[in-house]
Amino acid sequence: MTTSLGGLTPDREITQDTIRSAYDFIICGGGCAGSVVARRLSDNPEVSVLVIEAGGSDRVPTVIDSTLWMQNIGSERDWGYHAEPSPTLNGRTPPLPMGKVLGGGSSINGSVWARGHKNDFEMWAEAAGDPAWNYESVLAIYRRIEDWHGPSDPYRRGTGGLLNILQPNDPVPLVPALIEAADALGIPRVDDINGAAMEGDGGCGLPSVLVQDGNRRVSMAATYLHPVMGRPNLHILLCSEVTRIAIAGGRARGVSFVHRGRRYEVEATREVILSQGAINTPKLLMLSGIGDEAELKAHGIDVVQHLPGVGANFQDHILLAGCCFEYVTPEAPRNNAAEFVFYAKSRSDIATPDLMPVLEEIPFGSEVTATAYDLPTAVDVAWTLAPGLARPDSRGRVRLASADPFAAPRIEANFLGTDTDMAAMLRCVELCRDIGNSAPVAPFVKRELMPGPLKGAAMEDFIRNAAGTYFHESCTAKMGRDEMSVVDANLRVYGIDGLRIADASIMPEISTGNTMAPTVVIGERASEILATAYGLAAPT
Repeated sequence: MTTSLGGLTPDREITQDTIRSAYDFIICGGGCAGSVVARRLSDNPEVSVLVIEAGGSDRVPTVIDSTLWMQNIGSERDWGYHAEPSPTLNGRTPPLPMGKVLGGGSSINGSVWARGHKNDFEMWAEAAGDPAWNYESVLAIYRRIEDWHGPSDPYRRGTGGLLNILQPNDPVPLVPALIEAADALGIPRVDDINGAAMEGDGGCGLPSVLVQDGNRRVSMAATYLHPVMGRPNLHILLCSEVTRIAIAGGRARGVSFVHRGRRYEVEATREVILSQGAINTPKLLMLSGIGDEAELKAHGIDVVQHLPGVGANFQDHILLAGCCFEYVTPEAPRNNAAEFVFYAKSRSDIATPDLMPVLEEIPFGSEVTATAYDLPTAVDVAWTLAPGLARPDSRGRVRLASADPFAAPRIEANFLGTDTDMAAMLRCVELCRDIGNSAPVAPFVKRELMPGPLKGAAMEDFIRNAAGTYFHESCTAKMGRDEMSVVDANLRVYGIDGLRIADASIMPEISTGNTMAPTVVIGERASEILATAYGLAAPT
């Protein structure tokens, strides 16, 4: 058991001698979706639930303080994955951070609550063949779970739900200037970036954030799990890594895992739910014999179910560590240190905004550009308007490196792998530089640190050296009805009974905006599906 911090309730970690031989439901991963499913299932006292989380406690200062989120990247709360060397990034191997801590990504991310565009969910529903995934259905979930403290919008926003969501309080003085500049460029300011703007062409303004009391993070673990950790039917096992799904007779029977150096096998009398994220979920499926037959055989793994889509369709928003400006007067980050965002189209003939830059209230460079441009290390002397792609056309793949469950997988991210992505990013950099060098923003700019007025091949080279992850890995076990789909509309893994997936890997296409909120929706939808399947009380 960990000690309390700042008056907070201690975490409850079960010890070796209390691990039962069987549970009704085993949830692999206590992240954004896994926390939701665990809470909702355990609301039924007759149901026993085990959550197996590879990371440790989320009750640490760099998790609780939302302005310190970047200090978690590369720490023990990050899986520490890197992409394979990529020719589209000048041979770089960009990091792909993923939360290895209770709460998963919601415990180490920038706390932005971006609900996604209407077109995202209409596409998901079409892919699944089920209107329960469409925009109206998803809106109903959002209204149920939100406690929104921003501009009133009863059709789109909820109040009284579990999740405390607001707009940044007293943002840095730079933010109103950025809004004015973007508006002048034809990206309209909106009262709620998650409202009507996400049914049309986008806009600019304050993000919705999961922050309270100034800078205190509201994670999914803090919201869904901590209040119910005393339940006798809910066991949360930290520092435990699942190594295999036990499958017999075409059904998932349980899991094998390692906890503090000791191996365990636990039975699931009803179902196993995978919520390990878009890298570790396909990895575990393949280790368990579910995946592309040729790839499994290459690693000496017996094929249980041939599903060629496992690990394929990897998508991530591409974030550029660029467009950095030195402050006239240093300004410390506030709230979540990312208090401005805009959504826009790179060209007029597309239906959904494909650009999503975000303010990073620090000097932000890649391992190449930070050195090449000699960026300052003090966090309060510069700010970055980081260009981002919301709807990249590039697709990658997650593969096994070996049959060793503790070996990191091979991740072919393929960022900027299409000409369309480069063209969109060039337009995004242009917009960000125009905003940063505009008259409304001039009082906050001593000088532009990078990239400057590069042209042609020089700008493309800068982009390849600066591009990396937006921390939104997804789509590697997609929901759908084609031969590359891994789960059906009810999140059941094709060909295997008693096995479902509830995390960002099931997205057919990545959502428009940060992926935490849609992943929570996936967790809520999984809970509804399980409640119906087993006659349990539905989530409220």
